[in-house]
Amino acid sequence: MALPTPDPDARQHSRRLQAHIAEAIAAAGGWISFARFMELALYAPGLGYYSGGARKFGAAGDFVTAPELTPAFAQSLATQVVQIMAVSAPQILEVGAGSGRLAADLLAELAQRGATPERYLILELSGELRERQRQTIAATVPQLLARVHWLDTLPTHLDGLVLANELLDAIPAHLVRWQDDTIAERGVSLGDDGFEWVERPATGAVLARARELSGNVTAGEGYLSEIGLAAAAWTASWAAILGRGALLLIDYGFPRREFYHPQRSEGTLMCHYRHHAHPDPFFLPGLQDITVHVDFTAIAEAGTEAGLDFLGYTNQATFLLNCGLTDVLARTPATDAARYLPLANAVHKLISPAEMGELFKVIALGRGIDEPLVGFAAGDQSSKL
Repeated sequence: MALPTPDPDARQHSRRLQAHIAEAIAAAGGWISFARFMELALYAPGLGYYSGGARKFGAAGDFVTAPELTPAFAQSLATQVVQIMAVSAPQILEVGAGSGRLAADLLAELAQRGATPERYLILELSGELRERQRQTIAATVPQLLARVHWLDTLPTHLDGLVLANELLDAIPAHLVRWQDDTIAERGVSLGDDGFEWVERPATGAVLARARELSGNVTAGEGYLSEIGLAAAAWTASWAAILGRGALLLIDYGFPRREFYHPQRSEGTLMCHYRHHAHPDPFFLPGLQDITVHVDFTAIAEAGTEAGLDFLGYTNQATFLLNCGLTDVLARTPATDAARYLPLANAVHKLISPAEMGELFKVIALGRGIDEPLVGFAAGDQSSKL
């Protein structure tokens, strides 16, 4: 596949990040785990993909998220948000708010329903993204901008809703190969032509987790996949923070038995550059997104083992329909073709099994919420975890 050529400034930016990663490899003795490579490629201060200044979201970026497709996503999600805030606290913390599109549309819908949160917190480390989020929210709901506050770190305590859309897939993961009776971790070294894959015997927490998962993989001639230790740890960390409320996570992935399916023997690692998907994480570091799918069984286990309650799991289509997506669509008359047809097309992408409807999942964990959540009222898939 021929990928678009970056401009000279972007290429120079990538070279600076490559040099930074090369220094990290040298300092570590010539080898770093892929998780460390992914961390540097995405989050190295001032250089990583999410901490640099390149446009990432929407038509001018590298990929399009559900909130960027249509306001109908946030307008439907608002039904679940209203319920959670009503039984916990009128407060939302969005982790990784992207362009700010979800925050802006959600605040607008909540205001229309008379359920404006007292505070909308955003945990965002990128200064460039913070400014873009501020501009998006100010342009959409300027009267509510004073209620939005940006955080540098996780709070020590929170009541209300914690919301993360397409966050877990960007949390660095380890690459592991099971082969016969051996377990190796795939990492990154420097060769004559740049970064290259090098496998070493797995050790420590990676080895321990890989052994636990051995029964889920068919090793044989070799099975390569990801282990998301950091995503599980991030989920578990909320047990010490969340008072009364819920953690609502939306992302693409599978329950464990599908994640480690025999036919998925090369894992789920994927990169996104200018709306092209490809598997090479060494291509222009800092200019492309690097993602892995989510093992939702691991997320559920991490949360419940840490002390959170399991509140529901289903696919995105079912969740949005439970939250009233068809009612949101009906707000626009079908006779108004200029408005209705683009909206219907975007809604189709949200719920079609061939688009985002089945691959994307929604999971909820929480504390102090006794009533069933509306987003999982029908079609709950927790038995698949």
